[in-house]
Amino acid sequence: MKISDRITDITGGGSDGWDVFYKARRMIAAGEAVIELTIGEHDIRTSAAILDAMHKAAIGGHTGYAMVPGTPALRAAVAARIAARTGVPTGPENIVITPGGQAALFAAHNLTCAHGETAAFIDPYYATYPGTIRGAGARPRAIVTTPESDFRPTRAQLMAGTEGAVSLLVNTPNNPTGVIYGPETLADIAAACIANDLWLISDEVYDTQVWDGAHISPRSLPGMADRTLVVGSMSKSHAMTGSRIGWICGPQEAIGHLINLATHTTYGVPGFVQDAATFALGQGDAVEAEVAGPFRRRRALTLAALARQNVVKAIPAQGAMYVMLDIRATGLDGEAFALRLLEEEKIAVMPGESFGQAAAGHLRVAMTVDDAAYADALARLLAFAERQAATRA
Repeated sequence: MKISDRITDITGGGSDGWDVFYKARRMIAAGEAVIELTIGEHDIRTSAAILDAMHKAAIGGHTGYAMVPGTPALRAAVAARIAARTGVPTGPENIVITPGGQAALFAAHNLTCAHGETAAFIDPYYATYPGTIRGAGARPRAIVTTPESDFRPTRAQLMAGTEGAVSLLVNTPNNPTGVIYGPETLADIAAACIANDLWLISDEVYDTQVWDGAHISPRSLPGMADRTLVVGSMSKSHAMTGSRIGWICGPQEAIGHLINLATHTTYGVPGFVQDAATFALGQGDAVEAEVAGPFRRRRALTLAALARQNVVKAIPAQGAMYVMLDIRATGLDGEAFALRLLEEEKIAVMPGESFGQAAAGHLRVAMTVDDAAYADALARLLAFAERQAATRA
């Protein structure tokens, strides 16, 4: 029987770039001790207070079909959070609750892209972006940036890369680079969207993990509120990755269509999970700062360790739970370096090539193990890089 090419071609007919990750998991399953610095999973788990709220909601009976757009309480809480942080008037009518940020990205592209239309995104990119676009029936187009610009897109790149497209997907704070787009880059993004009449899909799931500078939502820029869909999630801000709870914020008419899409796909999110998310948002900024705290510390550890050597360089680690390392001085590409590091040091990191062609010769390191283990793994990684560079010399 034939299978739809919309599904069989999700990865573009090739590898999804996660071979090192899968190899590390096989080694762990075989009993080997591997330090995983691969995926964006907190080393802490969802707090007991949030889980208690979820348990009480479930025991209390909120286990049936929940409102498809989201519970009124959660939509109001998300809207209030966004309005307070961005200054853009936002109400519950601007919010639809989704089963996590990934489902939100898929829904946003289904809304904005007709079959065969072009959807642009920035390279390097989170690994699911092109597949999400293909899954929505659109054609992905990467706007390739360079390490020399810290992987920030230029206005010329944005203008050329979005010509003929219908949407542009951006992510700040950025996964995998850790870069935050500042006012100049955001102005260039807005200019390209307005000039080429694009929808902007803004992935802001790391908005609470800011180490240097400030996060600015492009929805707050002049002329952008009516053409921007903001993707948010509880996964990174509250360590609720497994709860699968996110949202899209956008114009009321667009949200109405997204609610219709949810009715015919996910049919909403469990009510007890939504109640837990409402409780979590009600705990305020201090809880989010506590969840982000370990990554702030490890970012400082990273910068201190890098300052003691001159082989590996870092792309400015301004936000998110990752640091992107430039290992081109070793003479190895990212995949070869990562495979050797895994085999020889039992440390798993993601090759830059997993996130597009722009990050070749780089690594993405997730700062997701305890401080002592992270410092040890980073020291061994840097020593390994120095050995490779010496061999090359």
